[in-house]
Amino acid sequence: MKRKIIVVGLLVLGAGLGLLAFLKSRGAVPETNTDETIPTLVTVQTGALKLATLHRYVQGYGMVETAPATGDTPPAGAQISAPVAGVVAQISVVEGQHVEKGDVLMELNSGAATFAYAEQQVARQKQLFAQQNTSLKNLQDAEVQLALLRVTAPLSGTAVRVNVKPGQAVDLTTVVAEVMDLNRLVVSAQIPAAEAKDLKAGDQVEVLSEPPVTTELSFVSPEVSRDNGTVRVRALLPANSGLRPGEFSPLRIVTAVHTNCLAAPAESVVTDENGASVISLIHGDTATQTPVQTGLREDGWVEINAPGLKTGDSVVTVGAYGLPDKTKIQIAHPADETSATHSAAAQ
Repeated sequence: MKRKIIVVGLLVLGAGLGLLAFLKSRGAVPETNTDETIPTLVTVQTGALKLATLHRYVQGYGMVETAPATGDTPPAGAQISAPVAGVVAQISVVEGQHVEKGDVLMELNSGAATFAYAEQQVARQKQLFAQQNTSLKNLQDAEVQLALLRVTAPLSGTAVRVNVKPGQAVDLTTVVAEVMDLNRLVVSAQIPAAEAKDLKAGDQVEVLSEPPVTTELSFVSPEVSRDNGTVRVRALLPANSGLRPGEFSPLRIVTAVHTNCLAAPAESVVTDENGASVISLIHGDTATQTPVQTGLREDGWVEINAPGLKTGDSVVTVGAYGLPDKTKIQIAHPADETSATHSAAAQ
């Protein structure tokens, strides 16, 4: 019985081998060539190297304020308090009005005298002094009394706030008005100390408002805040900048500028398995890894440096990460270009 099974098996095997040989002779079964390896073809997108001007920035957020006092200029803003306790008799200014230094903003009545009485006393003392019937001291005392009942502008600018009304009681702590010179504004920011090491007066500042405003640093604090570890910086804004006190805006400070440097698309600069920066440089249909030194980065471009590189060299962008060295490639159009081509064809 076993012998029959073996014989039948051999007959089936022989028939199968014969059928396979027949099919091969007729070309129905392809032969496998194990000696040749089909090269991998990777689809990528590309870009080109170019010359560019790149910047390094320190970024932050700034508050628009009035300029503080300096060695030769007074502060550009002032909160004005009542010179004596009393009652507001008259207000001569409205918010938004331009005033000159020394203009009377309001008049007060005090417990010692009304404004009208103090004004009459000054006029009387001047007349008596002209007639040599009073002393200079009496005239000066009358003028001081009248001055205490006047609230005057300490600088030329705009009355941005009037905080009281006629008949309202005030004292020495009452801020009755605020005046600002809106043509002398600064933007002030707090920069982390680690990022502020290289900042100095004169560095270019770009206030990213709408429209943007360009100026330069006028002050970098020599100390670090104990509260938050930041350094205060300040930039004087140009007159009529369009910015207003209290406005909050992002800004960036230029700390380095490299002109006419060779730059590559940021997508093309990747890190290899050893942690080095490389680009995949295209020669014909092959992408070859090329080590590069990187520098400044801005707006999707990276400064690179390596022997033999030049403007116009093609590099892999999309598909560069993890791409083996000397890989065969085919170039695909970006999705937007492909869509535009299809759209044009449809029309």
